[in-house]
Amino acid sequence: MEQLELNPNSVNKLSESSSSVVDDDGPPVLSSQALAALKEFLAEQNHSVADSDVPTTGGDSKVALVSEDWRLSQFWYTAETAKTLAEEVITLCQGTDHSRVACIACPTLYAYLKKMHSNVPLQLLEYDKRFEQYGGDYTYYDYNKPEELPSGLRNAFKVVVADPPYLSKECLEKVVETISFLKQPREPYLLLLTGEVQKERAAEVLGLYPCGFRPQHSSKLGNEFRLFTNYDPGTRLGGWEK
Repeated sequence: MEQLELNPNSVNKLSESSSSVVDDDGPPVLSSQALAALKEFLAEQNHSVADSDVPTTGGDSKVALVSEDWRLSQFWYTAETAKTLAEEVITLCQGTDHSRVACIACPTLYAYLKKMHSNVPLQLLEYDKRFEQYGGDYTYYDYNKPEELPSGLRNAFKVVVADPPYLSKECLEKVVETISFLKQPREPYLLLLTGEVQKERAAEVLGLYPCGFRPQHSSKLGNEFRLFTNYDPGTRLGGWEK
């Protein structure tokens, strides 16, 4: 879902400015400072990758992103992060016919892949049904039901990229079940984007190790995020830390 945790600065500003002006004859009225803080807060929550070069709905691109919904733990990647990840996935697909790519809860990556290399067969697994606009590329996905997916997706993907919506042991373990359902049995490429706190668990449950590349989000997040892979990327992605 690209990913967790509200910007504490905005929350603090909103809290600090939340005093209201009370009129005995009417409802409370927010002060000018509180209104300004509220506008900033709402602007951040509506912020999306629209500020980069992938337009939102209504643009002239074939692929559009909806606005982030922080209630669904949605925080889109920056343009640099999305492009770097897309380039890596495209590199992994080169030299192999009909490589399919699964994007679990990472619609920003899907959008960039579609724009940069539209011939790569993609599947976006997402809880948010607004992404039904992607047609057959979209599959409804609830991480609480990790294997309730169409049978045609089982063991169908050479590359699986996952961005669990929450930084919890339970969430990661269920997403791992989904990854196991989707990945090809022979030499799949697995990429996991999650918090630094999941480092040991990622190595334990999937044999993944962190890369030097640090994913960034358009919204300011309090958690440090890492990219973990099951393969050594060599000189790409800042190298493999093991």
